[in-house]
Amino acid sequence: MSPEMQHFSCHDEVDTVVIGTGAGGAPLTAELARYGRRVVALEAGPVFDAKNYTPDEIGAGALYWSHERLSGGENPQAFGGNNSGTGLGGSLLHYGAFVPRMDPRDFHLKTETGQGEDWPFDYKALLPYIERVEEFIGVSGPNPYPWDEKRRYAYPPPARNSAAQKMREACDHLGLRSSDGPVALITRGRDQPYYGQRDACVNCGACHQGCRNSAKSGADNTWLPAARAHGAELRTGCMVTGFERDTQGRISAVLYVKQGREERQKCRSVVISAGAVETARLLLHTGLSNSSGQVGRNYMTHISTQVWGVFDEETYPNKGYPSLTITEDMVRPKDADFAGGYLLQSLGMMPITWSVGLARADRRRGDALSRALRHYNKSAGIGMHGETLPRDENRVTLSDERDDFGLPKPRIDYTYGPNENAMDRHATRLMTRLWESVGAQDIRVFSRAAHMIGTCRMGHDTGTSVVNPQGRSFDIENLWISDHSTFPSAGAANPALTIMALSLRTAEAMMKAGY
Repeated sequence: MSPEMQHFSCHDEVDTVVIGTGAGGAPLTAELARYGRRVVALEAGPVFDAKNYTPDEIGAGALYWSHERLSGGENPQAFGGNNSGTGLGGSLLHYGAFVPRMDPRDFHLKTETGQGEDWPFDYKALLPYIERVEEFIGVSGPNPYPWDEKRRYAYPPPARNSAAQKMREACDHLGLRSSDGPVALITRGRDQPYYGQRDACVNCGACHQGCRNSAKSGADNTWLPAARAHGAELRTGCMVTGFERDTQGRISAVLYVKQGREERQKCRSVVISAGAVETARLLLHTGLSNSSGQVGRNYMTHISTQVWGVFDEETYPNKGYPSLTITEDMVRPKDADFAGGYLLQSLGMMPITWSVGLARADRRRGDALSRALRHYNKSAGIGMHGETLPRDENRVTLSDERDDFGLPKPRIDYTYGPNENAMDRHATRLMTRLWESVGAQDIRVFSRAAHMIGTCRMGHDTGTSVVNPQGRSFDIENLWISDHSTFPSAGAANPALTIMALSLRTAEAMMKAGY
């Protein structure tokens, strides 16, 4: 276990203040502290004790960022449990732990297709950091991996639940390759450095409600204990509201509200790791790092449409790891009428989340809806994660409404373009065919989007990007961004693994720059 945490005075000038303790902030905090930097990480949420997690979906709401966000556009996005977290560890407290790697082609989509945006480096440049993340946190998966035979995972996959097995059978019927997917959990006990014993996954199925035995690899049981052990201070209940700057324009202090009182922390550098919405909101509110006019623009999600079917036998969708089976055969479909591609994964789901999705997606009400809900224990799903293209009009702006901290509430306008609509149609047809091939009945489509991506993208051009390829602001030399707001494009893979890899890369760049 890690020693007692270091505490800095607000009058001490620490080397770095990190805003956010999730996938973007936690690895960087640990890495800077490991090399002797004096680091304070500010987290808006509380500390949670894993022993208090339960499979209860209502109780798990405490893990979700519930500050109001205003949604607009033709495809307004639902926030909260879908994609936002609060608490020490951020969204990794309740994420699904599905961690496929980005496809190498997704780094060069514009070069490949003329659409979207290229990343300012390729897959090979990020691969060493990806492998470091997988080794440190613990990831299970098949050896070899069908779409990358050189890849190896340290832990065997967990047992397949009914949805995973059904999807494997369906893929076999249609001639698609399928596999157990890469999952950020351990299937054997592990002595985690600076944390202690983590027990093997017991397939309880409550990944989105917090992991009670620390089998799921989050920030709270990997990066943050390491950060604390190396001398970083982790402050919770701290909502950042602004900055102070010196005569050279550098940030000299971070302002935040804790228990109703405004406080400040002096610092030599700042890393914002608050996510695509909150990072953009903070920069727009303070007017910083936006000489390009790009802060808040090019907001993206993954198209995450789900197709559910009812089977003759009971499937118990709440049992077992929820999303184990994957196919990457559609990352570049041969018959595509769109740029990019998508992943497919099996889906189990807790009953309230499933019921809400059904009610939103289905026009049935009253007795008809009640009859549909009775089929929960015989249901299974397949879901997609599809690339969306960056579009200027999809953006985060500041609304006229204010929150409890006096900050403008963010407004997120989001509309699919022709490419997204074409991809959605292609995937929906395929997922429907998959379920039909194994005898599913009462097939229903849940239209949804997931993950927040973009708004402060990286690049080489100061006129079209907010930060450089290492995450450093073009405008303020001691300001860095480390989260999925810097993604130039969405890719098809769940973003957590890529965010953590970028976080290590940014930490390395900060140290080389003397921060």
